[in-house]
Parts: sequence; structure tokens; C-alpha cells
Amino acid sequence: MRKPLLLIFFSLFTLPIFAQEKGIDQRIDEAFQPISEFFSKRVFFQIGDYPFVIYLLVGSAIFFTVYFVFPNIRYFLTSVNVVRGKYDEIEKDGDDSKDGEVSHFQALTTAVSGTVGNGNIAGVALAIALGGPGATFWMIICGLMGMSLKFVECTLGVYYRDVDENGVVYGGPMYYLSKGLKEKGFKNLGKITAVLFAIFCIGGSFGGGNAAQANQASIVLKDLLGMESTFSGAIIGLLLAVIVGIIIIGGIKRIASVTEKIVPFMALLYIIACIYILAVNFSFLDDAFALIIQEAFNPTAIGVGGFIGVLMIGFKRAAFSNEAGVGSASIAHSAVKTKYAASEGLVALLEPFIDTVVICTLTALVIITFNSTGIFSYGGEGGIMIDGVIYEGAGITSKAFAEYIPFSDIFLTLAVVLFAVSTMISWSYYGLQSWKYLFGRSYKSDLTYKLLFLSFVIIGSAASMNSIWAFSDAMIFAMVFPNMIGLYILFPVVKNQLNKYLNAIKK
Repeated sequence: MRKPLLLIFFSLFTLPIFAQEKGIDQRIDEAFQPISEFFSKRVFFQIGDYPFVIYLLVGSAIFFTVYFVFPNIRYFLTSVNVVRGKYDEIEKDGDDSKDGEVSHFQALTTAVSGTVGNGNIAGVALAIALGGPGATFWMIICGLMGMSLKFVECTLGVYYRDVDENGVVYGGPMYYLSKGLKEKGFKNLGKITAVLFAIFCIGGSFGGGNAAQANQASIVLKDLLGMESTFSGAIIGLLLAVIVGIIIIGGIKRIASVTEKIVPFMALLYIIACIYILAVNFSFLDDAFALIIQEAFNPTAIGVGGFIGVLMIGFKRAAFSNEAGVGSASIAHSAVKTKYAASEGLVALLEPFIDTVVICTLTALVIITFNSTGIFSYGGEGGIMIDGVIYEGAGITSKAFAEYIPFSDIFLTLAVVLFAVSTMISWSYYGLQSWKYLFGRSYKSDLTYKLLFLSFVIIGSAASMNSIWAFSDAMIFAMVFPNMIGLYILFPVVKNQLNKYLNAIKK
């Protein structure tokens, strides 16, 4: 493991040397690939034909949805009203009303910016390439059930957060695992799971929250600009690292101020573009929905393991996109200004709906209707051949947009880059909170993490898509294991906090 790591960092600071036989992109990819394979094999251990972590997420989402009696439906309008500020006066009433650093809306946009990213553009395309249209159905189901998981983990994040003497908030699974499990008599288990989560979250911030995003941004930028030199990926990575670095220096308040502007703007613009394309292809929409349902339950033409295979692909990509059950979003939500933990849990409930049920579904429908005349075939190794050219990830979505929107290459490139940047800055906060939990809250600790994080922007931009996504999946899903231990032990606390908040807003 040491040799690949040394090669990566050696490559980062010796860019000019590698202009000969092998480019910097290829060298970084070769160094990164064994690390990716190492973690991927260990996280995605299988029970039968499929990874255990997928069963864990599906089963947990069903359990919490049933236990809280479908909170994703019952409290949806309440959640919207909380974000609108309808209950702000109630939440501010009390001695602890000053706790927190950001508003409900800012906390939501920060967390959404960590999920609404290239998983919605590239990840959806990858799901359809691997599992066909049927994967879309299971992505939607996963998004709906994931709303319950987000509600539970984000309520706990606020309830067990730390607030220092300067009003700075520290929260997330690290704290509800250590403090909550100790409270329940599992002190040692709490310490171990908190440390494991922090380690995995740091890895997730380097991988899925950073390298994978930079990777897709690099792909679309190189395509738009016609960059084919060996330095292209690394150069783009350096530019992205500078942009991200300027933003993350300011901490959660600056991150929130940026995401509350970028996320609504880009999400709305992207949704409008998708709706326009679907309106143009309105006559094919009924066929698209029929195909999604048919292939979800009878995917005979796809060689991915039949019905269960398509289900697993859909759940895997949706879970990667909305991160329900991962615990990462609770770190952002912990910084909210409120005295009622469940209020922010209800706000968090909206994330998977926005991310997966709305944006991922629109992307999928655009791609499926694009193929209404049989332009390409579904199923494969993550790529789709269109007009004799193999496209991957965001490239597939870009091709679909280009068919209907003038200058769509510029628009989608902008969307991918802005989504990537917003995701990276949110995940930098998640990773930094975990880093500080392990190594202390000093300036030196802060700076060390941020430099490491920015180096992975370059790595992600230069490495291949396959190795990046494998590592990203592994790190994101590794966080599920310690997080779920906390959720299953502490969910009665969530029940009490929910009843407390509902009683308060009914008065």
C-alpha cells in the first residue's frame, strides 16, 4: 500500500518530468488503481451473488420507513414548512436557541450540494449502461425509502453535536456514536465505531466527494476544450484545486453561503433543461415509463443477473447519489440553528427526494427517451456505444442533451463542473470534521487535511473513471457499517425527539 501512495504524491509535485513516454494522467492512474482494488474488494464482500452492504441499506431503509410509519409521506409538507421558516419562532424559544451556525435552508443546500452532483448525471448514466432502464425504477424506490434513513441520522447528528465556547459546531456520526452509545452503556463500541466512521469519512471525502467529482468534471472539460495532451487531466485538476481551496478556507459559513446560491440555481436550471427535452419527446414518455417498469421486473435482455441484478445496480447508484444511511449529511445538518433536533431531521428528509426521486429520474428519462429510436444498446461495462463511439458516465448524458439543446455541451459542462465543485466543498467539510475528531481541532490539523484534500482533486482529474468510481464506492459504502450500528441502537432517541418537536409546533 505504501508504494502506490508514494507514487501518487511524487507524481503530483513532479509534473514536468513525466512528459515523455507515459503522461501524468497514466502514471497517477497506475499508482491509484491498486489502492482502489484493495478497498473495493474488502468493502463489497458478498453474501450470495451481491454485496452485503446493499442488503444492509435496503433492509434498514425498509425498517425505519415502517417503524416511523412512512415519515417520507406523512411529514413531507411539514418538512417543506420547516425549510420555509414557518416554525422558526418556536425553534428559537429557549436558552439554547443560539446554538448552531447556519439556517435550515443553508444546512439543506450544503447537504444537498454534497449529494446533488455527478452521481445524478454520470451515476444515472452508469446505472442505465449497466442495468438498463429498469435500474431507474429501483433508484426511485431507494430514494423514497432513503428519506427515512436521512431523517434518523440527521436528527441524531443535531441531538448529540458539540458546540465549543466560540459557537463552532462539531457534529455527525462520530459524535452520536461516541456519546450516544456511551449513554446506552456501549462506551467501547461507541469509541471504536466513531473512529472507524471518521476514517472512512475521510476516505469518502477524498474519493466519492472529491476524486470522482473532479474526474467527471475533467472528462467534460477535456471534451469541450478538445484537450488531448498527457497533461490535460492534471492541469484541470490544478485549476479546480485552486477554486475549491479558495472556498473551503472560510469554513462552514462560507461553504453554506456559496452552496445556497450555486445549488438552487444549477438544480433549477438542470431541471428546466430536462423538462424541455422531455417535452420535445413527450410522445415517447409513456413508452419510457413502460420500459422502466417492464425491465425492472423482467430484465431478460440484460446480462447482469436478472431481476436482482438490476435491483442491486439501481440501489447501489441511488445510495451513492443520495448517501442515505451513509451518515455524511448529518455532519452538515448538525450546524443548524435550532433547539429541536427532529426539526433538522425532517429537513434532511427532503434530500433523497430532491436528489434521487426528482433529479436522477429526470436524467434517466432524458437518456431513455434519447434512445427512443434505438440509437444505442443497454447493458455493458459502464459504457454505451453511440454512432460508433463509446461514451461513459457524464458523456452519455451530454450526448443526450446535445441532441435537443443548442450549445448543450457548454451548459452541461457548466452543470457538471458546478455540481462537482459544490459537492467537493461540502465533502471537504465532512472530511475535515472527521479529521478534527481524530487529530484535534488545531490550525495545523485543519491545514494538513485541506492540503491532502486538494491533492485528491488532481488525482481524480487525472485517473481513469473505473479506478476512481471503484475507490469512491468503497469509501462511501464503508461508512454505512459503523453508522448503522448507531442508528439501530439510538433510533428510540429519534422517536422521542420527533414527538417533542411535533408537540411544540402543534401548540
